[in-house]
Amino acid sequence: MNVPATRKDLMIVNMGPHHPSMHGVLRLILTLDGEDVIDCEPILGYLHRGMEKIAENRTIIQYLPYVTRWDYLATMFTEAITVNGPEQLGNIQVPKRAGYIRVVLLELSRIASHLLWLGPFMADIGAQTPFFYIFRERELIYDLFEAATGMRMMHNFFRIGGVAADLPHGWIDKCLDFCDYFLTRVVEYQQLITQNPIFLERVEGIGIVGGEEVINWGLSGPMLRASGIQWDLRKVDNYECYGEFDWEVQWQKEGDSLARYLVRIGEMMESVKIIQQALEGIPGGPYENLEIRCFDREKEPEWNDFEYRFISKKPSPTFELPKQELYVRVEAPKGELGIFLIGDQNSFPWRWKIRPPGFINLQILPQLVKRMKLADIMTILGSIDIIMGEVDRVLAIVWLEREISAGIQQRIGPEYAGPLGVLQALSDGTKLLFKENLIPSRGDSRLFSIGPSISVISILISYSVIPFGYNFVLSDLNIGVFLWVAISSIAPIGLLMSGYGSNNKYSFLGGLRAAAQSISYEIPLTLCVLSISLRVIR
Repeated sequence: MNVPATRKDLMIVNMGPHHPSMHGVLRLILTLDGEDVIDCEPILGYLHRGMEKIAENRTIIQYLPYVTRWDYLATMFTEAITVNGPEQLGNIQVPKRAGYIRVVLLELSRIASHLLWLGPFMADIGAQTPFFYIFRERELIYDLFEAATGMRMMHNFFRIGGVAADLPHGWIDKCLDFCDYFLTRVVEYQQLITQNPIFLERVEGIGIVGGEEVINWGLSGPMLRASGIQWDLRKVDNYECYGEFDWEVQWQKEGDSLARYLVRIGEMMESVKIIQQALEGIPGGPYENLEIRCFDREKEPEWNDFEYRFISKKPSPTFELPKQELYVRVEAPKGELGIFLIGDQNSFPWRWKIRPPGFINLQILPQLVKRMKLADIMTILGSIDIIMGEVDRVLAIVWLEREISAGIQQRIGPEYAGPLGVLQALSDGTKLLFKENLIPSRGDSRLFSIGPSISVISILISYSVIPFGYNFVLSDLNIGVFLWVAISSIAPIGLLMSGYGSNNKYSFLGGLRAAAQSISYEIPLTLCVLSISLRVIR
């Protein structure tokens, strides 16, 4: 982090990863001069799940249930991009009815995502009422999702060549009723928010990005269109059947947080127009291209081969991905969601590289918050609209960042200490011993210091009362377990002493919670393991 050498009174503040306005486990290391932000360093890696490597070891159908965890607020788009890649690689045609169904579900998912952006964004800048309003409409969308797919959030509904099932009877009428109702609710949002003087004071002129800047940074979605760039992949690429509908790209030219708000409000209105046109003109016919089940199928399993001997059943058919490479993209609510896919005449992708919009859009945050006030960070970060599930997805970058930060801070760890990590427990204990001991000024220092010792010592002593005979042979299992439970039960008392001695109600509640956790499952779990171990020794 670059800190100006001329300033001597700067303060470094850690914001996140548990701050409620971080929209996930994002950590910001801020350098402040009073209320002015001098520098900002985002730290990622707290929600890494290795999604790309999982994809390279699964078939497309096996991987579909995973993808909704990237952006868990716009799950239909992650499913769409997952099936669009293999469809283009294999030149698979999607029936027109299936294409219309996809468009309807995608636009409903866009509205749901923008709604859940709007509520927390307004709460971040001090307006609580819209936060409750948006859940009213979002629940109606989830009711539609549940009726069509069987699930409210993680749908697993898209398939290569179509969708998993047709729309149920009466669903189209119910969706049209929702569209008519939702238009009146958007008008209510605009009356409540758009001309509110406090709202305008917080967002107007905050986090300005110019048109040339957004292109150079590679930003997309509302971040791009709010800076005067009329670029929407639904118009540019004409994927699915968006070219058959009459709608307009929403854009603004100011490039500030207010412009990004207006773009998303306008996009919800346009999504309703697209849904209404699609439902009124939805054609008949199949909802899935059944012919793909006969193409590019791997060899049929033979009797007594791997599947029958080890899986004990005949698996569902899988398909070979052609030996090609392809980049496919869709216009997700947060921007351009893309996948770089390489096939290798195998049912597993040889390479599956995710291009998440949140990860790309987040990189401009340090530039936007510099020379702004501390309170403006919430406004700017909220206007970007990130989901950490799609931001944290790469293993190598996260590991390297942690290793470098550990070296800079000269601490032991953080990944592995010793060969194969055998000294990790020792290094963690060493770090705890050398940490600064912070005792509350108004608290009882004796209780606060003695409490942790009672918790640890009681656990250690409990193992010394187990009655062993000659050559450490257990002499009485029942008495040993009874004594272990009796002494280890003292540990929660130490936790309560620490919480009470702090003279702080929040710390006391934390002590109560820790004691309840110890009593409820830590002691019983250890007791089970100990009983099994002693029985084996005996």
